[in-house]
Amino acid sequence: MAQGMIHVYTGDGKGKTTAAVGIAVRAKGRGLRTMFAQFFKENDPGGEIGMLRQIGIETLVFDAVKSPFFNPGLDKGAIRQEALKALSRLNEIFCGQEFDLIVVDEFVCLTSEGILTEGEAATFLKNKPASLELVLTGAGAGEELLSMADYATYMKNLKHPYDRNLDARRGIEF
Repeated sequence: MAQGMIHVYTGDGKGKTTAAVGIAVRAKGRGLRTMFAQFFKENDPGGEIGMLRQIGIETLVFDAVKSPFFNPGLDKGAIRQEALKALSRLNEIFCGQEFDLIVVDEFVCLTSEGILTEGEAATFLKNKPASLELVLTGAGAGEELLSMADYATYMKNLKHPYDRNLDARRGIEF
């Protein structure tokens, strides 16, 4: 692609990762070199990561970068150091220009949960090669990230089983 764009899928509703998986599958189906990277999630071969690998999408799971919200006992400074290492790795991948589309799932949460500043996230995005299509997901996108996006989608929770204290279901929520 001559001009790659930035997509941001944010909001409090379900569907951000699902939409990102969808665009990754579409891109791969159209012959684009595709990578799917994740923060805050386990390297689970039974979930979307396993399926993406089966269809030949390169995956990278930064499972050392955990959510401080869901893991309040973890050292936020250590999580930050792991996140900075992960961004360095992603910058190396950017420089290699081996991919046409890269999804970075839960990237937005790095800022909304205080692991990175919006300025650090913006600097990372400025390093994106011009031809790379970049998809970022996660709740809580701030104005600086949204202003850099070419596509910005807000998923709004209208109703969810969590509201009735029902547990997440394997294959649906995870």
